[in-house]
Amino acid sequence: MNPNPLQRLIEIMVHLRDPESGCPWDIEQDFRSIAPYTIEEAYEVAEAIERGDLDDLKDELGDLLFQVVFHARMAEEQGSFAFDDVAEAISDKLVRRHPHVFGDQAIVSAAEQTRNWERIKAAERAARGDTDGSVMAGVSRGLPEMRRAVKLQKRAARVGFDWPDHRLVLQKLREEADELEQGLAANDQDNIEEEIGDLLFVVINLARRFDVDPGTALRGSNLKFEQRFRAMEKLATERGLDLAELSLDEQGVLYQTVKNRA
Repeated sequence: MNPNPLQRLIEIMVHLRDPESGCPWDIEQDFRSIAPYTIEEAYEVAEAIERGDLDDLKDELGDLLFQVVFHARMAEEQGSFAFDDVAEAISDKLVRRHPHVFGDQAIVSAAEQTRNWERIKAAERAARGDTDGSVMAGVSRGLPEMRRAVKLQKRAARVGFDWPDHRLVLQKLREEADELEQGLAANDQDNIEEEIGDLLFVVINLARRFDVDPGTALRGSNLKFEQRFRAMEKLATERGLDLAELSLDEQGVLYQTVKNRA
């Protein structure tokens, strides 16, 4: 193994971006064009974790690390910062935000640490001259919408703006479903979109209250549905049936069959 694998990766990135001898595709990329790949690689890391595939997780983490190196190299070419600056910045931040580990502050629970973490982040924003004093300050609009909804709800809950009982959330869920039904009856596309958004927001709130990550839950449901649908296709083929030619009721029978096998 290379004595310094990370340095080797950084050097490979330098060669890929070399204007004369590098890869044409890598050379023409910029921060904006690479950003979607960065997000995609993060999701693929999550998927590997969901499957429990550690070999694939190793590869996906490498792909994600490469994205960091890619962005750092482009920044270095512009004279902004380099990979070492990125590593130094996160190291400083972790030490600063963990005074109970690297300092003499005493913290006895994860909940207390979360509150202290947010206080430190607020102080950091103030030191940068950020005058946004809202509880919602710092919740990035670049986050995936489901994740952003969770963070917004957690921020509101900090000042007590939260349902005290999950049954009230379920009641709100039914109200939103009724409002969506009214929008559907009126065939009001704008209202339908709004009400679907409200319905999703309340579902995410319910998940948050029970410490369920909605993205993880949805990934699980996606995987389950895909596996069952593939099994249904296979069953139809085994019975000499064309799935696309079957009625919805007939497809439902096949789906229920494979569901019962699980």
